[in-house]
Amino acid sequence: MRIEANLILFFWAFSIFSCLCFSVSSVNFGYRFHSSAIKAEQVKLPRKSSGTNKLYKTKYFTQILDHFNFNPKSYQKFQHRYLINDTYWGGPKKNSPIFVYTGNEGDIEWFAQNTGFMFDIAPHFQALLVFIEHRFYGKSIPFGGDKDVAYSNASTLGYLTSTQALADYATLIIDLKKNLTAVDAPVVVVGGSYVLASWFRLKYPHVAIGALASSAPILNFENITSPYSFNNIITQDFRSESENCYKVIKGSWKKIEDTGKQSGGLELLRKSFRICKNFIDVDVLESWLETAFAYTAMTDYPTPSNFLNPMPAYPVKQMCKAIDDPKSGNDTFAKLYGAASVYYNYSGTATCFNLAYSPDPHGLDMWSWQACTEMIMPTSGSNKESIFPENQWNYSRRAAGCKAFYGVHPRPNWITTEFGGHDIYRVLKRYGSNMIFFNGLRDPWSGGGVLKNISKTIVAIVAEQGAHHVDLRFATKDDPKWLRDVRQMEINIISDWISQYYHDLAHQS
Repeated sequence: MRIEANLILFFWAFSIFSCLCFSVSSVNFGYRFHSSAIKAEQVKLPRKSSGTNKLYKTKYFTQILDHFNFNPKSYQKFQHRYLINDTYWGGPKKNSPIFVYTGNEGDIEWFAQNTGFMFDIAPHFQALLVFIEHRFYGKSIPFGGDKDVAYSNASTLGYLTSTQALADYATLIIDLKKNLTAVDAPVVVVGGSYVLASWFRLKYPHVAIGALASSAPILNFENITSPYSFNNIITQDFRSESENCYKVIKGSWKKIEDTGKQSGGLELLRKSFRICKNFIDVDVLESWLETAFAYTAMTDYPTPSNFLNPMPAYPVKQMCKAIDDPKSGNDTFAKLYGAASVYYNYSGTATCFNLAYSPDPHGLDMWSWQACTEMIMPTSGSNKESIFPENQWNYSRRAAGCKAFYGVHPRPNWITTEFGGHDIYRVLKRYGSNMIFFNGLRDPWSGGGVLKNISKTIVAIVAEQGAHHVDLRFATKDDPKWLRDVRQMEINIISDWISQYYHDLAHQS
């Protein structure tokens, strides 16, 4: 019997595979916002006079290690990477806006290359674009850039926190504006998934005039949101496509477990799911399948994508088509293999699937540290109706795993203490402003999102058919009208923020 999943589910990128490898571990730190392989989409901007044709230039800022203490070690520095694009910027004389992406738990280039909304709207706003990497990820590694040192123990990893990252962003933005002689340029922060954009606006309102927080599960902490919400939404996504699809997946787990216990059962599972011969395990196989279903639900986009893996438009529908295909008869494993292939092998290049552990090549592993310290987001609960095996969220198991793995105890109440969350509709109405919360209801993380307006300036945009931060993707000619409307609403709201800022600036002068 499995206790949660025995995966560290890497959010963003995750193995670049020729064989579509998948990373597993003996400790589960919960779902991340993204996972598996990413082949970033590339969009070419018009050529500048310099002849460059890239999305961004890479720069580094000398960042302090510890913003909140004055111990000698706090003053250590590291090279903090950020990406910048000034193709359409109107410049400091016009006080043209600066749009800043608050980097997630991974290599900032992956995020920049998959946040096309900012590039699409830059000409309209004559905006400077900046993408700032999160400390301890990508190439922004403290302690001389040496991951072996930075990741070695709790003493060094203790500097990996959301509050330190937000202070990094504030420090960098303020310094960048001074260097560009653009002190009066308005800053709007944008974030997808990891909730830093909304928190940045709350903590640093003097730095950013507004925030677009897309698919930010800001309420997924300390019993505010049900631990069953995440898997309930996945269940509904598949059940809405096909009752038979739902029933096949729901009934498959016992069949897999029973087969694994039989003589020759593991070999049958290996052959049925085309698993490479180096490793096979029932628990890991089930986690591999769960991941395919969970992340396909998250990225159930209306157009083909390469965001996590190459996938078709509406991939949940395609998975259910594979399961409902009469050609597979009553062969449950053949049906599941067909569904999993939509996520893991839509390109058709994989000859087998590798379940054995392999280190993440993009430096994203350290979300497990964050999930063991402050980012305690219960998502693993499954009830009797769930498409996944019935399971109760158990904080004690998480805490024990974190203690064994890192030697630390989680602080499950810290996020709501630092940033709030309880009674958010009452509290933010009193002191917050200029925030957009977008959520698509097909996204499992939407259960922890802000789904109704808090005030006239704290606005929730909800899309019934929307998936995980679909609004931040590059626009395509095939985007449905509802998605075009969502983006236009966001543009209009941001325009109002900037217009009000210019009005106030002129009045002050």
